[in-house]
Amino acid sequence: MTEPRRVVITGIGAVTPIGVGVEGLWAGLKRQRSAVGPVTRFDSSPFRTHIAAEIRDFEPVDFLGAKRSKRMDRCSQFALSAGKMALEDAGLRLEVEDKDRVGAMMGTALGGIQLAEEQHTRFLEGGVRAVDPGVALTVFAGASSANLAIDFGITGPNVTNGMSCASGAIAIGEAARVIRLGDADVMFAGGSEAPLAPLTFGAFAIIRAMSTRNDDPEGASRPFDKDRDGFVMAEGAAVMVLEERSRAVARGARIYAEVVGYGLTNDAHHMAAPLPGGRQAARAMAMALGTAHIRAAEVQYINAHGSSTSLNDVTETVAIKSVFGDHARRVTISGTKGYYGHALGASGAIEAAISALATQRRWIPPTVNLGTPDPACDLDYTPGDGRPADPEFILTNSFGFGGINAALVLRRPE
Repeated sequence: MTEPRRVVITGIGAVTPIGVGVEGLWAGLKRQRSAVGPVTRFDSSPFRTHIAAEIRDFEPVDFLGAKRSKRMDRCSQFALSAGKMALEDAGLRLEVEDKDRVGAMMGTALGGIQLAEEQHTRFLEGGVRAVDPGVALTVFAGASSANLAIDFGITGPNVTNGMSCASGAIAIGEAARVIRLGDADVMFAGGSEAPLAPLTFGAFAIIRAMSTRNDDPEGASRPFDKDRDGFVMAEGAAVMVLEERSRAVARGARIYAEVVGYGLTNDAHHMAAPLPGGRQAARAMAMALGTAHIRAAEVQYINAHGSSTSLNDVTETVAIKSVFGDHARRVTISGTKGYYGHALGASGAIEAAISALATQRRWIPPTVNLGTPDPACDLDYTPGDGRPADPEFILTNSFGFGGINAALVLRRPE
């Protein structure tokens, strides 16, 4: 009987508010400080919220060159830059690969919305001749994975999904499935988001989803804390190289973690509010554990969705309890959005990357800004400092608008 194909992570690239690249991301985690600050990209004065997690130390020309950078919106710049870092980190030589067996799957909630807003303003002020003629090719959601494929010359499966804040995790789960099914041997997978533009920002401000802790930006994103008052919008990307395990071992690749479980469900309840009781979020976790063929008690760390919103944090706590039972009070959990806010469709990919690094480097990051836990969020959410640990199995959750629930299980490499 043929052994089932296994999927491992051999490369990580990241562009985040706390750091760029694997080492930049890890150094940002070890600093244990939030990167949230005042909005500088546009005038936020018309809105209730004036803070965001911007990326301040990223220059696309460093990764893409001036000509390529100019032809891309910020979302694709993030995606391709993270992809290039992941490729280098993996030590993968694409020139010797069968390009038909290498693909890309990405996630984004809003794609090139930032450039679309900018070009619409130019249209209103100067008419159609003022508009960048490449706008149609830069703002569509599929640009992230398409640009990866074009730049790398890879002709395997290629998809960008738009399933809100779960899309990065979905991209990784589906890419792993493609490799397991034998439709590819290598996949670039992750998420990218560049939502910091007035209309988009204002839309979330109008529905009162974002924090208004404007006088304390670094304390604004506070998952599971009693005084949380909404999420903090962020930008960023993470891309990972996924490979079929035997070929990764044969080429001597460094393996961060193995992708062993994936679950995906839908609340079918509301576009913004989670289903009370978290039944479908729990089912996504249970599905991920089931496909990993492990018991809940074998999970040593959960990287929570932890959006810092009132309903979501409580619902996630209830869902974890329903899946993990008594073990829910023993497992270590943290919500890392306290560091870098909520990068929407990129968050699940960033958190999967953090989870892979946590199992490889044997340290669990804390929930930044968790000062007074919400009594309804009464699990071990790692307040204060991070912890040395050696987790074999990690579960990471990503929940999104529209009631989308995704969960991944990663395993420490053998």
